[in-house]
Order: sequence, then structure tokens, then C-alpha cells
Amino acid sequence: MSVDAGTPGPAHRLRHQLPLLVWLVLVWNLLWGTWSWANLISGVLVALAVTLLLPLPPVVGGARVRPVALVRFLGHFVYDLIKSGALVAWQTVRPRGIDRSAIITVQLRTDSDLLLTILAESLTLVPGSMVIDLDRERRTLGLHILHVVDEGDVEAQRASVLAEEERVVRAFGSPDEIAALDLAPGERSHGAGRRTP
Repeated sequence: MSVDAGTPGPAHRLRHQLPLLVWLVLVWNLLWGTWSWANLISGVLVALAVTLLLPLPPVVGGARVRPVALVRFLGHFVYDLIKSGALVAWQTVRPRGIDRSAIITVQLRTDSDLLLTILAESLTLVPGSMVIDLDRERRTLGLHILHVVDEGDVEAQRASVLAEEERVVRAFGSPDEIAALDLAPGERSHGAGRRTP
């Protein structure tokens, strides 16, 4: 009796869905703002319901996790959460409040669905910024920034988005995607855009 190699089994599907499940549980707990067994269990149930009832098409290539780069990405993410949270809290209680906000567009170097999703989620979860547009074909990201003083602040925010993109790509990207970081934002490498159907 032969086994159909084209049909992945439950263990194969679970192995490829595991990073998504872990990420959904993490986001669920961050949205609640507290860590508890109830939030953890409900997060697992919600993540399973979302992945079973609303299955996404498979992401080409999948993720390649590099432990050192992942620790660097998570360290910067936690630092940004604490720093930005404190800054937003201070701006809301100080007498003059928040001066000006801005909407900026950042030209990216990657067009991977998975990497763009991780980047957008990590930027949105940090207080004071919100991704409002993401165009994979043009490799552009629109971001609302809560507080800016001058053009220097805007450029600093663009640079921080590109730095976050680099950390995400180095933690989860393929060798070709990491090599593309050396290109100027918006520049395509040879063979970029070719996707397996």
C-alpha cells in the first residue's frame, strides 16, 4: 500500500502551524496586558480556532529561526515596548500633552509575506506607532507615529523601522532575504518577485 506523498499528515501540518500558534498566543496575552493561566489557555483555544476555522494559504519557504538573531530581535522588541510605553504615558499626563503626530511611508527591502507580517505586528504592538498600510508589491509600509517634533524625528522613525526590518529578516529570513538587506530600500535583487505557485 502506497502513501500519497502530496498530502501532508496531521503531524506535518502541526509542525508548520506551531510558530503561528505560538505567535497568536503571544499576541493574545499582550493584548490582554496580563499573564495568567486563563489568558494562556484561552489564547491557545483562540489560536487553534483561528487556524482551524480560517486556514491561511501556506507561506512559501517558511521560517528559518536563527537563535542568536531571534534573541537580539526579542531583546530590542521588549526594550522598545518598555521605552515607548513610558514615553507615551509621560506624553499623556504632561501638561502640554502630545504636540504633533505624523504618517510616514517607509521603503522596505523584503517582500516576504511572513517577514512583513512579523514586522507589522512588532511595530504595531509597540505603543506610539500603528501600521496603517502595507503594500507587498511596492515594498512600502505606512506608519502612524504618535509624537514627532521635526523632520529629524521623522527620519529617525524611518531608520528605526529599517533597523527592525533587518532584525526580523536576520532572525527569520532565508539566506537570499538576508543578502537583500545589503541592497538599497526598494531595490530588487535578481530573481526577486519569482514565487512558487
